[in-house]
Amino acid sequence: MTDTAPTPTDAPTGPANTPLTVGARPYDFTFDPATTALVLIDMQRDFLEPGGFGESLGNDVSQLRSTIEPLRAVLATARAAGLTVIHTREGHLPDLSDLPAAKLHRGNATLRIGDVGPKGRILIRGEYGQDIIDELAPIDGETVIDKPGKGAFYATAFGDVLRQRGITSLVVTGVTTEVCVHTTVREANDRGYECLVLGDCVGSYFPEFQRVALEMVAAQGGIFGWVAPSQAFLDALAPLLSVPAAVAAS
Repeated sequence: MTDTAPTPTDAPTGPANTPLTVGARPYDFTFDPATTALVLIDMQRDFLEPGGFGESLGNDVSQLRSTIEPLRAVLATARAAGLTVIHTREGHLPDLSDLPAAKLHRGNATLRIGDVGPKGRILIRGEYGQDIIDELAPIDGETVIDKPGKGAFYATAFGDVLRQRGITSLVVTGVTTEVCVHTTVREANDRGYECLVLGDCVGSYFPEFQRVALEMVAAQGGIFGWVAPSQAFLDALAPLLSVPAAVAAS
């Protein structure tokens, strides 16, 4: 579904009031699975595959693809544990009425938003390239938020979905680390959400941006949140599963 808040019957079936702990920076992150959502930000063909918007900006899309396998494991385990799962997609209406001119014309891209590329019109809702990659495709019952900006809260139902689900903590993954991930984490922090960023499940086209962006999240005692490797999160979820986390995620 898209930009719609699930009804209470869609709530996760995982155990309530069962605090779990992840070894993280700057210190351990504790969360209740019943009030925690896994958020996958913009894992779209236009950003991760050749011929999309990311490549049109001159980027090497292979830099982002290292996130796919660890994120597949996290997604499978989160589903098995009954966590709320939310996907986001950046994109615009076909008539571009929600696209500011400043965003359209900025940069030196060979293809701009709305132009026709190998995967359809670049970053236009409903086009093949704007959709989520096959490896991480949403399943029935998972919310998909279409967003016109960098952050997940701007001009979307994301905040409403979180409130209706009673979510207080976010486990944040996706691309790119310094842009849409960072914007969403900062917006969430201002709204009182506790955010854990999984360092190997977020990616940047620029290795130095990746390193610095993660440092910024955890700096000054966790000014925006926590950072941990995905295996630490899988280990924390293991008690909720009937089999070890590594097996459930394979």
